Amino acid sequence: MEDLFAGNRESLSQGGRFASVTGTIVEMVPTRTNRQVNGCTIFVTLEDERGEPVNVILSPDTYVVDFVTLSVGMRVECWYRTDVPMPLIYPPQYHAAVAAEVRAGRRIDVDYYDAALVNQGRTLKLNIDGSVALRTANNQYFQASPSGHELAVIYTSSTRSIPAQTTPEKIVVLCSRG
Repeated sequence: MEDLFAGNRESLSQGGRFASVTGTIVEMVPTRTNRQVNGCTIFVTLEDERGEPVNVILSPDTYVVDFVTLSVGMRVECWYRTDVPMPLIYPPQYHAAVAAEVRAGRRIDVDYYDAALVNQGRTLKLNIDGSVALRTANNQYFQASPSGHELAVIYTSSTRSIPAQTTPEKIVVLCSRG
């Protein structure tokens, strides 16, 4: 079976809003402000599939799938926004919008979904029935339509059509602040 989490991925559409990086956590350090430890933001170093370092910043705004406590040695995938400024440095450094432990058989898509519940990359269409858990990033019930929002979609299987279709296990609406 092909590795569904290999390498850095960016949405197939022009101007995609999210891309991801996958790797193993090798270090987690709380950030510092004015020489004091800020325990709210964590600087994470990953080693990607090529053995290269990648730095990811986990802030209080980062949605961690299933609220798993991330730790050194864990394989993770982190999604970051591509439409915000980022430093052009080595190793690359990203602010994670979503982070998840890599688990066999589980797929996650982070993207904007339109009124027809098709992602911006036109690669996945959602079929929603009463079994789909619809939540906000802080685990509250989302009581409106998820269309027209950025979503973290957790699913296990999809059709081979274009776009692929799935009935997800869970949809997390990434409600924008403002």
